[in-house]
Amino acid sequence: MAQWTSAVGAAQLARLLNSQQERPAGPGTRRPPAYRALADGVRLLVLEGRVPVAARLPAERELALSLSVSRTTVAAAYEALRAEGFLESRRGAGSWTAVPAGNPLPARGLEPLPPEALGSMIDLGCAALPAPEPWLTRAVQGALEELPPYAHTHGDYPAGLPALREMLAERYTARGIPTMPEQIMVTTGAMGAIDAICHLFAGRGERIAVESPSYANILQLMREAGARLVPVAMAEGLAGWDMDRWRQVLRDAAPRLAYVVADFHNPTGALADEDQRRKLVDAARSAGTVLIVDETMSELHLDEGLEMPRPVCGFDPAGSTVITVGSASKAFWAGMRIGWVRAAPDVIRSLVAARAYADLGTPVLEQLAVNWLLSTGGWEQAVDIRRTQARENRDALVTALHRELPGWEYDVPRGGLTLWVRTGGLSGSRLAEVGERVGVRVPSGPRFGVDGAFEGYVRLPFTVGGAVADEAATRLAAAARLVESGANGGTESPRTFVA
Repeated sequence: MAQWTSAVGAAQLARLLNSQQERPAGPGTRRPPAYRALADGVRLLVLEGRVPVAARLPAERELALSLSVSRTTVAAAYEALRAEGFLESRRGAGSWTAVPAGNPLPARGLEPLPPEALGSMIDLGCAALPAPEPWLTRAVQGALEELPPYAHTHGDYPAGLPALREMLAERYTARGIPTMPEQIMVTTGAMGAIDAICHLFAGRGERIAVESPSYANILQLMREAGARLVPVAMAEGLAGWDMDRWRQVLRDAAPRLAYVVADFHNPTGALADEDQRRKLVDAARSAGTVLIVDETMSELHLDEGLEMPRPVCGFDPAGSTVITVGSASKAFWAGMRIGWVRAAPDVIRSLVAARAYADLGTPVLEQLAVNWLLSTGGWEQAVDIRRTQARENRDALVTALHRELPGWEYDVPRGGLTLWVRTGGLSGSRLAEVGERVGVRVPSGPRFGVDGAFEGYVRLPFTVGGAVADEAATRLAAAARLVESGANGGTESPRTFVA
């Protein structure tokens, strides 16, 4: 019986490998043989999770044709991968990816670092800060005081606690977007909200337009739901959304859904202006596309005097085009798994009805804690703490990067939690791999793209400051030197790349 559980086609694997464009070699640099470079490329794709473990690889002849190399080169690369434990084969069943014994299975998203590894590793993989105390403790204590009446019920509230739905509706109304509680559903985090929306609107094989780059975990969620992702390139730097590209994609591809982060985009930090928001809603309405607008970063404006634009849903008064997703995870604490959806009442009813076959509802105690924060003013004070933390961390990280890695390029965002960094021609995937060996964990650019885009980037969150930010930059600089020198844990020199 075959041991593979999925398959990677020759054309797809070639695209992923070809995204690792070779950087011109400097004087005296020893280039690896072609088979070694191919084996290293496949190994890296497996370690990053961009090619799953137990995925059947194409036959040697097929991959050779797609890569325009000899079959001998592919055969030698496969043999090297087998020798290193990254490939298994069986006559008649083909070859499939593996990981050597003792290696952790690669994750395909941006999962938090296990607590036991925090002592030796600086974690720049997860864009989340510690809880803003004392407000977490106070919120939980307040929730416990409100809990007794709910304890006498069954505890299942598929649409969310009525008090929290009303409070969230009032907050949208205060922002100039009249909203009824019937337009709100409370979810288990923003991920739970987007998963529910995708299942309702986009069956397997449906097209979903996404920003390129975009949030890695959402991209993976959509892939695993069977969506066909249609990338729409972002403009350079913090310019954000290229509306000509969006109009063209929405018109030509006619995606069922589009996913955007208009407020301090993850990973670039860009902030869409009101004109971009208006045009995007108009283009989506004309194409019959439903916009999922992720507002999880919207309250993390860090610079003084920054005037935030109107919410995207403010340009959709009929409520037929925009579905808004919010969350407590970024603005308050990632451990507070409370999210919400704002949409037309009929959409909310459909989402609630479908929830009976998913998770039934969101934990009551956590809903009460968020409601306590929103109703007492504790939310605003906690978010102020969060903004101060993020601002100080951002400034410390930028200063350290400027000192340790002056050749890396980035635009400093005015809010959010992430810095999108061009790595001076080095492979972000190699930096991520080598970084773990020198004690800094960083996600590579391709995790935020489709089919291997953004090889020359990494995402750095504002989660560490002070001396830790200095040490993180020092370790990143050490990883960059190892990548540039070709050090690769005992194998022959790997290639370095540009995006």
